[in-house]
Amino acid sequence: MPEEPTHFVYMVRCADGTLYTGYTTDVARRVAEHNAGTGARYTRGRTPVTLVYSEAHATQSEAMQREYAIKQLQRSAKQALIASPTDA
Repeated sequence: MPEEPTHFVYMVRCADGTLYTGYTTDVARRVAEHNAGTGARYTRGRTPVTLVYSEAHATQSEAMQREYAIKQLQRSAKQALIASPTDA
């Protein structure tokens, strides 16, 4: 039986409409940290944040590579990713 994925790439929409992409092992906890002001420096002045996308990966390496790839996308491509159905 394969292990449950424990590594996630997520995207949140900040209160100012910008998008932030990150890596975590617990999406709900990480979003709560962002909203509490203890998450990434980028999101601290842009709360509240709302989870708009996440995807699971089997390894930290895979998740972090995907995080980097998403961060390289133009905003329009990120919006398309958010709009697409996901199984994560």
